[in-house]
Amino acid sequence: MIRGRPHHPPAPSSEEEGENYGVPREAPSSSEEGAGGGGRPDRRTMLQRASAMRREPGEPERRLWMALRDRWFEGYKFRRQAVIGSRIVDFFCPAKGLIIEVDGDTHDHDADLRRDRALEWNLGFRTVRFTNLEVMSNMEGVLLALLHTLDSQPDRWRRAQ
Repeated sequence: MIRGRPHHPPAPSSEEEGENYGVPREAPSSSEEGAGGGGRPDRRTMLQRASAMRREPGEPERRLWMALRDRWFEGYKFRRQAVIGSRIVDFFCPAKGLIIEVDGDTHDHDADLRRDRALEWNLGFRTVRFTNLEVMSNMEGVLLALLHTLDSQPDRWRRAQ
C-alpha cells in the first residue's frame, strides 16, 4: 500500500470485461489531435473530444484513474483527459505541472518526445509516460514511480491537504 492510500476494490481485469487493452480506443489520442486534415482544432472541439474520452476510457486509463481520483493518491489532485494547448493529456496534476500519459502500442515515441519537450519548454509541464502493459501488470510499480516523480517536482503552488 502506498502511504495513506485508502483501500478500494480491485478493478475487473480486461479479460473479465471482454476488452483488449492493446487496441486503441476510437477517440483520438494526444498524438492524434488535429488529424484528419482539419488543422489545429478549436478549443470547443478539443473539450468535446476530451469529454468523449472521459466517458469511454481505455482499461489502463480507467484503472490508473481509480488510484488517482478524489485525491486518493497522496492528496494530489489530478484531472483526466485534460486539454492543454492543442493536446489532450491522459492525466494532469496542476499543483506539480506534471502530465501522465499511458501509451499503447500505436504511439510514435519520437513524436511524443518532441511534443513533451515542447510542453516543458513552453509551459514548464513535465511529462511522465507509462505503457498500457506497465499499468495493467505492475500498478504498484507505476504508483511508486509516479510518487517519486511527484515528490521530486517543485510545487507550482501550495496544495490542499
